[in-house]
Amino acid sequence: MTKDELRAELERQKQRYETVYGGEVVTYAAQPDPDRKPWLKRLSLLDEAFQEEVRKEERRQATLHQD
Repeated sequence: MTKDELRAELERQKQRYETVYGGEVVTYAAQPDPDRKPWLKRLSLLDEAFQEEVRKEERRQATLHQD
């Protein structure tokens, strides 16, 4: 069955449903594929340790400026 034959068959079924059952057929457009999320680099253990040390130093500096 080709696409055109399938479209014609679906149209016949739609018309039959509407005339026999008095129903309404609603067609929807295909949903687009979701966009891929950008690649994110995972931190290594050294990167995480460095970030933790930076946060500790920032907290220490903030407490010194509060006094």
